[in-house]
Amino acid sequence: MSIIDVPIEDVENFRNELASIDRDGSRKWIYARQPKGRYYTARTIVASILLIFLFAGPHIYVNGHPFMLLNLPERMFIVFGIPFMPQDFHLVVLLALSSLVSVALFTAIAGRIWCGWICPQTIFLEMIFRRIEWFIEGSPKEQATLNAGPWSPKKMVKKGLKHVIFFGISFAIANTFLAYIIGRDALISIQLDDPMNHLAGLGIITLFSFVFYAVFARFREQACLIACPYGRYQSVLVDKNTIAVTYDFLRGEPRGKQKNRNTEHTHSNSGDCIDCHQCVVVCPTGIDIRNGIQLECVNCTACIDACDHVMNKIDKPKGLIRYTSWEAAKNGTANIFTARIKAYLAVWVILLTILGYMFSKRTETETLILRQPGTTFVKQGNDAIGNFFNVMITNKTFGDKEIEIKILSPKNASMKPLGSFTPVNEFTTLESRMLISIPKNSAVSGKTMIQFGIYSNGKILETVQSAFIAP
Repeated sequence: MSIIDVPIEDVENFRNELASIDRDGSRKWIYARQPKGRYYTARTIVASILLIFLFAGPHIYVNGHPFMLLNLPERMFIVFGIPFMPQDFHLVVLLALSSLVSVALFTAIAGRIWCGWICPQTIFLEMIFRRIEWFIEGSPKEQATLNAGPWSPKKMVKKGLKHVIFFGISFAIANTFLAYIIGRDALISIQLDDPMNHLAGLGIITLFSFVFYAVFARFREQACLIACPYGRYQSVLVDKNTIAVTYDFLRGEPRGKQKNRNTEHTHSNSGDCIDCHQCVVVCPTGIDIRNGIQLECVNCTACIDACDHVMNKIDKPKGLIRYTSWEAAKNGTANIFTARIKAYLAVWVILLTILGYMFSKRTETETLILRQPGTTFVKQGNDAIGNFFNVMITNKTFGDKEIEIKILSPKNASMKPLGSFTPVNEFTTLESRMLISIPKNSAVSGKTMIQFGIYSNGKILETVQSAFIAP
């Protein structure tokens, strides 16, 4: 029996209701059991690597500079040791477009693999906060009993300890994100200073800590189901060929309890699913994956591990729930590279090619040479015509730059600096002026393009053009 064979009223039930919200709108708390298995082990390894990178990122310095810095107020960014400034905004736009297309492409191919394996919400909740909850309050059954019981000293101690730890971790997360914005050294300086000197900042960081605490202590899976836009627009990206956590309905149906499979006749007509609901009790969003692909499914693979464990017990092959597509589960064949995937892939390759080319052409400096506003040309005796130019040189690298400007063409043009061009300090912009002269008998009426070479220690960094005006 396929999902399209399920009675209409059953389909409407699970499509129109959330497992964590009752019909009267009240919250149904989900007590998910801790999964065990190969996928959970793999997710733990991935999550550990990402968590180490997240918390260590602001504290990693390369040659005296942070490895990661996202300083929004000062518009200064360092990503994997590469500095970016406002002059690189075009690269940021291309990177954002490439990221959006990447999300669309990989979601169309592999569903919500981001949500289950990489999303900070999932990693923090499933790998940190739930584990602390399991350790302090016990199994899901013990948690439910504790919550339903009266406020005893034991309950107050357990709840108090859990929520103190939850807020402490939330405060650490908020400070980590702050370190990415203002830098490690600035954060440590603030932390060691008198708190009375930073009351506004302390209030803001405490507020964000409470937001994180509320998300992981109370809001939980509702962030994925209600707040996160990704879960909504993924419905237009996935189709029957998308690889996702999928229940093999042809193999599993009709379901039957193991205790009812006593006769050979009953056993031969039953599917492999014994209706044990183990795939449901481990689900962090409370859904039944056997109903088919659902928006609430974050592809965390907990149900795969639970089902594989049951299949081992009853001597059945693993993979009743597995990574596959609905089409493959139904017909046994997969068609991953559909016309839509090929279109996404073509756009993705084009964007990455352009982005790679733009990165390869990215210069260490960004120089702007423009004719001085409000002026045209000046006569320098009877021999030459001159134009005044404003010069702006931005150093986008670590370390100061000794800059030299040379005229590449026309060859008979000469330059007289009216200020210093060097040194240009790291991550700063130097402004100066200069006078360009061209012999009168060589000056072309109207505009003449002048090409400048920007040099540092004898190496050309970039070439810049500007217009010279002659009578």
